[in-house]
Parts: sequence; structure tokens; C-alpha cells
Amino acid sequence: MMSETYNGMAATELDGVVWQKSLHSNSQGNCVEFAALPGGDVAMRNSRFPEGPALIYTRAEITAMLLGAKDGEFDHLAG
Repeated sequence: MMSETYNGMAATELDGVVWQKSLHSNSQGNCVEFAALPGGDVAMRNSRFPEGPALIYTRAEITAMLLGAKDGEFDHLAG
């Protein structure tokens, strides 16, 4: 059973979640990964440091980020 989630917790403490990364990630694994959590939130971790911290977001926060990405709002960061 998963303990209470919080921002910055070790991603390895999120037992039983399935991490997913983009098919666009490169062969060195340089990407972020997302996992749906049982309570409806979404965890994000750096694929280069899978044991490192996980950031926990609400579905509304993830939706806002994805819509912004689809609209090109963050294209300048890929630079």
C-alpha cells in the first residue's frame, strides 16, 4: 500500500505505479516520466534519476501544462 504522497518524495516510494515516458524521448533516456496515482494525482520524475524526487501534480495542473505544450507556449524552452 502506498503511503501519503508529497512533492519531493523519493520516486521509489511510489510502489505499484506505472511510469510512462514519451515515445519522443532519446536513447539516453533524457526525458521526464509520468505516473497516474491512485488518488487521481499525477507524479513526475526525471528518467535519468528514477530513484530521485517525484513531483506530485493535480489532474488540473497536468491538464493546464499539456494544453500549454500543445499550444506551443513552451517551445522556446526546447531551444
